[in-house]
Amino acid sequence: MALTMSDVDRFEASRPRLEAIAYRLLGSASEAEDAVQETYLRWQAADTGRIEVPEAWLTKVVTNLCLNQLTSARVRRETYVGQWLPEPLLAGDPMLGPVDTVEQRESVSYAVLVLLERLSPGERAVYVLRAAFDYPHREIAEILNISEAASQQIFHRARKHVAAGKARAEVDEAAARRIVEEFLAAATSGRTEPLVRLLTQDAVSIGDGGGKVPARTKAFEGALAVARFMRGLFKPSKARRALVGGSPEVFASTANGGPALVAVLDGRVIGVMCLEVTPEGIAAFRNQANPDKLDRATRRWAAENHGEPLLLHAF
Repeated sequence: MALTMSDVDRFEASRPRLEAIAYRLLGSASEAEDAVQETYLRWQAADTGRIEVPEAWLTKVVTNLCLNQLTSARVRRETYVGQWLPEPLLAGDPMLGPVDTVEQRESVSYAVLVLLERLSPGERAVYVLRAAFDYPHREIAEILNISEAASQQIFHRARKHVAAGKARAEVDEAAARRIVEEFLAAATSGRTEPLVRLLTQDAVSIGDGGGKVPARTKAFEGALAVARFMRGLFKPSKARRALVGGSPEVFASTANGGPALVAVLDGRVIGVMCLEVTPEGIAAFRNQANPDKLDRATRRWAAENHGEPLLLHAF
C-alpha cells in the first residue's frame, strides 16, 4: 500500500530509536541499518490505518528481525576469522541512542556489547529493551510473544550475566583521558615496565581483523603479555607501515561512551582501540581493525574536528 506523508514522517521520527535498538541487539551498525530498512519496507506494505500504536508495531518488527539476524549471525561467527568484536560508534553518533541514565550508557558501552554476545537472542532482546529503553515488561512480553512473568525472569537472568562479567567501577572522563595519554606515552617508550604499571593484573587485549587485517586469533592475557604486545604494536616498523599503506596519526577520542584511541590514515579510520579503564588500571584493550566495520567511523570522523593527534607517526 502507498504510504501517506504522515506515515513516512511517523516512520522517520521513529528511525533513530529503531536504529539504536537494532545496533544494541546486533552490535553492527551496517546490519542495524539493514534491519531498519527492512522494517520500513514492512511498514510500507502494511495497512497502517489499522495499526493502533505505530511505535509499538515498528519496535516489534525491528526487534524480531534482529532476533532472526542474531540466530543466523551465531552460525556465521563460528566460521569468522579470528576474534569477533562489535562495530564501534564514535562520539556523537546518533545510533548510540539515549545515554541519559547509567543503564543506558552501560547498554551501549563496548565492554557490555561484548558481554551481550554471551546471551541468547531472547535474553539480549529483553535486556536491551528494558535496560536501555525502559520498556515495561508488559510491552516487552507483547513484542516477544512471551508472558510478562517470563520477561521479568529473563531480564533478571540476563542482568546477572552482564553484571558478573562487567569491569570494576568506572572512572570519570578526565581520569580516563589521563590514563589514555599515559598509556600512549608508555607504549611508545620502548619499555615494558611503565606499561605493566598501568594495567590490571588480569588485563586482556583482543583484536578483530576479520581476515582482512592481520590480528591474533587468541587474546593476550595478563599484564606482562599485554604490555609486551603493546610495546611491539607501537614500535616503528617498515613492515607494518607497508601493510597499512603509511604511518597513521593516533588521536584520543571516545567510542561507545568510553575512552578510545583512533588511528587515522589519509582521512580514513583504520583502527579503533577501545580501552576499558577501571580504578585499578586498564583492564582491556579491544581493537577493531576490520575495514568492513570502520566505514561508519570514517564518515563520522570526517564530519568532526578532532584537534591535534597524540601521536603523529604511529608504527
